[in-house]
Amino acid sequence: MDAEFWHQKWQNNEIGFHQNTVNPFLLRYFETLSLEPGQAIFLPLCGKTLDIGWLLSKSYQVIGIELHEPAVKALFEQLALVPEISRTNKHIKYSYDRLTIFVGDIFDLSVSDMCNVDAVYDRAALVALPKAQRADYVKQIQLITNKAPQLIVNYEYDHTLMTGPPFSVPNDEIELHFQDSYLLKQLYSGKVEGGMKGKIPAEENVWLLNRK
Repeated sequence: MDAEFWHQKWQNNEIGFHQNTVNPFLLRYFETLSLEPGQAIFLPLCGKTLDIGWLLSKSYQVIGIELHEPAVKALFEQLALVPEISRTNKHIKYSYDRLTIFVGDIFDLSVSDMCNVDAVYDRAALVALPKAQRADYVKQIQLITNKAPQLIVNYEYDHTLMTGPPFSVPNDEIELHFQDSYLLKQLYSGKVEGGMKGKIPAEENVWLLNRK
């Protein structure tokens, strides 16, 4: 997916991936990451998710990256925070106290951009990328987070019936990408209520990944 695709999605308000509540899987399974208040969690392709406000309310440090700058502005507005805005080598950086959001391409993030990351919460990043990009994404996440534990949500459906995003990322692909570096534990598997985009049957899965 190129940048223009996502900019158009946001501009046309085609943001079905944005939820109007905190994600129930975050509420249910966050404790499995075993984080202490004050530790840092990274949210790739974060948009303006309400999950960030919940994490801040629990006293965690939150780092995110989002391609579309108006979404980041909207995030800070809904949190009633006035960010400090600066520039790094390849990104615009919005920050306020324990919240830092980079605006730009996740593949341009470097280790030096990030502080020490204690965990990754991926609700909508891996499934937002086509298959050709996912292996590179996995390598990038492992690099910039030093293989921090991850909480991942993925979908499985017949990809011949619908083109993503969100894309179908089968469980065997999760295992293929991560099993060399992580211990994998499937925390949940269940049907997507109403089907994917209300069209086709789909399964939703939650995984906990801990570094070997």
